[in-house]
Amino acid sequence: MMTRSLLLLPFIAAVVSAAQLAVQNARVTISSNNGSQLRTETLKVGGEPPSTPLTLGPTDTLKMSFTITEEGKDKGVQPHQTFLRFYDEQTGEEGIQPVRVNGGGKAKFELNMARPPQSLPPSGDAAFKVSLILGSFVHDPLHTHIFDLSIPPSAPPPQHPEEPSFHPLPEIQHTFRPEPKSPPRFISAVFTGVVLAPWLLLFAFLSKIPHGLPYLSRPQILTFVGLLGAMEGLLLWYWAALHLGQVLAYGAVLGSVTILAGNRALNSLAKWRVEGSHK
Repeated sequence: MMTRSLLLLPFIAAVVSAAQLAVQNARVTISSNNGSQLRTETLKVGGEPPSTPLTLGPTDTLKMSFTITEEGKDKGVQPHQTFLRFYDEQTGEEGIQPVRVNGGGKAKFELNMARPPQSLPPSGDAAFKVSLILGSFVHDPLHTHIFDLSIPPSAPPPQHPEEPSFHPLPEIQHTFRPEPKSPPRFISAVFTGVVLAPWLLLFAFLSKIPHGLPYLSRPQILTFVGLLGAMEGLLLWYWAALHLGQVLAYGAVLGSVTILAGNRALNSLAKWRVEGSHK
């Protein structure tokens, strides 16, 4: 069995070598828009490409034709896939353009620069490296450089209407209001005196009341007066450190307690008067 397999190896190698693809009669022509031929080259696919790049103008047309066969045979072969690859070595951009091949292996390709295909990559100063790519289920693939192609530089792409929205904006320079200046000490002292004047008058009037009025020292009265003083202290605290929201919250609680204490103080005075009238 081993001997029979060894005897079949030469035949297998012959079949494998016969499954190579070849390109024959490759020819490329460049013509102007009026039909005059500007350049014609016969290509040696698999060999050395032309020494100088092919050049296309804005309205020129490149036409290429070739025949695909099995190596060593003249019968045409239709590969599964046939492409031309345009590659820019400077930018790394590439474009793949399919080529139509008929059943007899004859292929034609046309590139009209007046209407370039969308698959053509953006062009610059460097020439494209144009390669032929063949793929088949029953043959070995073929990828070979066939010529260099120089075309006019691509126009810059049109600006998208929303493109400015994606650009960085200038840095925002915040401008803060200067710190408020404190008024002169004399002005502050005057208004402090205005605020404290009612309390001074209150204590002055209380000192004039005869000591025979014991109801003024009742806890209800003292609590109410103390809560009024706490309200004044809350405003002073607001001026020194608190925010408006904190003052409103504390003032709501303190004001509710002050109202209840004032109500109790008035009830206490009314009760004292009723008791005094019955004596």
